[in-house]
Amino acid sequence: MTIIIDTSVALKWVLPEDKSEDALTLKGSELAASSIWLAESANAIWRHVAAGRVVAEDGIRALRRLRDAGVALIPIDVDVADALELGLRLRHPIYDCLYLAAAIRERSYVVTADLRFVAAVRRHNDLSQYIRLLGEG
Repeated sequence: MTIIIDTSVALKWVLPEDKSEDALTLKGSELAASSIWLAESANAIWRHVAAGRVVAEDGIRALRRLRDAGVALIPIDVDVADALELGLRLRHPIYDCLYLAAAIRERSYVVTADLRFVAAVRRHNDLSQYIRLLGEG
């Protein structure tokens, strides 16, 4: 089964963050992500550089490592309509709902470190099987 990951998980592969070890354990699995994940990752790395937590050259190398991580890309157009419906239902940003829509379509689940995203999905019993918090069994 392909596991859907979001940017919050992938960033832990290249930036020293809480639960980085948990994120690294996923690297041996078959992984996929919405094609926006690299743009989201680049933006997060940019924020780290702007805040002085990461040197620019290290940020560029980190993005290259993510690009080469072997994560299958899921085109946005496949899931965007369903993501909008989910976003409206959950009252949650469409960016995250793209990952959830892909997980539902693939009959899989999203692994995320985003507590707010997990809480929004778990408020709906029919959707809770499609999300897992990073580090939870």
